[in-house]
Amino acid sequence: MFTTSDYAQFSAAFPWFFPLAVFVFGACVGSFLNVVIYRVPKEQSVVTPGSHCGCGQPIRFYDNIPILSWVLLRGRARCCGRAFSFRYPFVELLTGALFVACWLRFPPWVAVVGWIFLSCLIAATFIDLDHMIIPDVFTIGLGVLGVLLSMAVPALHGHDSGIFLLDSVRAATASLQGMFIGSGLVLWILLLAEMLLRKEAMGFGDVKFVGAIGAFCGWQGAVFAMFGGALVGTVWFAVAWLWEKSTGRRAAVAPPSETPDGEQAPLAFGAHVPFGPMLAIAGAAYFLAFRGPVLRWFAEIAQLF
Repeated sequence: MFTTSDYAQFSAAFPWFFPLAVFVFGACVGSFLNVVIYRVPKEQSVVTPGSHCGCGQPIRFYDNIPILSWVLLRGRARCCGRAFSFRYPFVELLTGALFVACWLRFPPWVAVVGWIFLSCLIAATFIDLDHMIIPDVFTIGLGVLGVLLSMAVPALHGHDSGIFLLDSVRAATASLQGMFIGSGLVLWILLLAEMLLRKEAMGFGDVKFVGAIGAFCGWQGAVFAMFGGALVGTVWFAVAWLWEKSTGRRAAVAPPSETPDGEQAPLAFGAHVPFGPMLAIAGAAYFLAFRGPVLRWFAEIAQLF
């Protein structure tokens, strides 16, 4: 049996092995996420049929190797020469990189939970960019999954006293607090913004999405995602808008924008843009890098009262 000691010795002898294996696994998950991103909004099965080209021909396994196949085929299908979007290898590369970051940052079981969480953030991000919606499976479903995984892996919320049942209850409580406080905070902001602006300021999918992030990150992570997402969105929008104004061309990475009626519109103040990707970026940043500093900051504030 492969023990913890064996793992430590193997890692010391071959420090590159596990990160490389995790990256390859993450890239394969990213390949599956590309299928999810394309099919879930269309309410199609993500299992059958297998991967196929836009011309209808099935993609052979040797042409479906994450990242590598796109590079070797120069972004074109072998069967018909149709161009494949750069998004496909980008999602695979992003997923692999985030999986490695989780593996290096956390103990193994917390890293596995992180893989699930970040995979869902990636899928929700690109679905929202394409369709201006976040399906319930990535909001309500992700929130419920966050509570269940918190119970199974209490260390996700920092509970590791050695008494599993006690830790599990505490972690589930933290997860539920994160889900309801996070979604409740955003709901109040949404209602107040609509009252002041007299128009829709945010979709209810974003409300549920912040709750799902809170289920994995606690209420502090939900608050961070809300305000961090607003900061990310402001910078993203401002840079894309300035680029468009100065060059007369829309930036390739500009967020999609539409009118309140759902019609495509130029990028301008007052246009509707997807907020889910900004929330996902902030949620991932909190999970991977900012959890410790933010928790310490909140604890210092609490000591003042």
